[in-house]
Amino acid sequence: MQKTKNTLVLGCFGALLIFAAAGCKPDYPACDTDKECKDKEFCVARKCQQCRDARDCGEGRQCTNGRCDAIPGFCKDVSQCQQGEICAANRCQACTADSQCPAGKLCMTGRCSVPQCTKDENCAQDQECVHGLCVGASKQPVVKKPPCDLAPIYFGFDKSNLDSTATSAAAQNATCLKKTDMSVSLVGRADPRGTTEYNMALSDRRGQSVRDYLKRTGIASSRLNSVPRGSMDATGTNETGWAKDRRVDSEWR
Repeated sequence: MQKTKNTLVLGCFGALLIFAAAGCKPDYPACDTDKECKDKEFCVARKCQQCRDARDCGEGRQCTNGRCDAIPGFCKDVSQCQQGEICAANRCQACTADSQCPAGKLCMTGRCSVPQCTKDENCAQDQECVHGLCVGASKQPVVKKPPCDLAPIYFGFDKSNLDSTATSAAAQNATCLKKTDMSVSLVGRADPRGTTEYNMALSDRRGQSVRDYLKRTGIASSRLNSVPRGSMDATGTNETGWAKDRRVDSEWR
C-alpha cells in the first residue's frame, strides 16, 4: 500500500513538472518557433524578426538585419522619380545615354532634359547645335582630356566596405582626381547572384563607400555622382568572373 502511494505521488509530481515545462515559453522576442512570434514575424536563430530575406518584405522593401526597410530610390516607373531621372531595374538614377530618355529629350549632365535645339537651323546664325545646346563659335565648350586613368575598385562577396586593396586603388584615383576639376560617375556593380533588388542596393552601397572615401581625401561631393547598376552588366559565370563583376568603375563625365 505504501509503495502504491509513493508511486502515485511521484507520478503526480512528474506530471506537474511536465506541465510546467510545457507552459514555459521564452520571453519575446526570444523564440523557439514561429508561433511564439507576432503575426507576420519569423523565428530566426531563436529571435523573432520581420523577415528572413527580401522575399518576406514585399515589393520596394529589403531585409536588413531581420527588419523590412524601404529600398532607397525604389521605383516601378519613372513617375516615382525626380524630374529628369530614369527608372532602371526598379531604381531611380541618373541617365548615362540619350537612349534611356523618353522621346524628345536628351541625357544632359545626368538628367533627361528637353534640348534647346536639334539642328543648327534652330540656333542663331553665329551659333551651332551641340548636343541640344546652341553654342556660339567663340563659346564652344573645350573638351577636356582626363589627366590619367581611373582604376576599377573591387569588392569581396556580399561586401561593400573597402579592404586594403580597394583602399589602395581608391587612393590612386583620388590622386588622379586632384589633378583636374573634371567630375566622375561612380558606377557600382554586383555579380549575378542574389535578387535584382538586393544586388541594386549592394551596388549602391559600394558606390557610396568609394564616394565617401574620395570625399574624405578632399574631393568635392559635387564632382562625384554615384550610379548603381546592380548585376545588369555582369558577365561572370564562375568565381573568377564574379570577382570581376563586384566592382565600382569611375567614369569621367
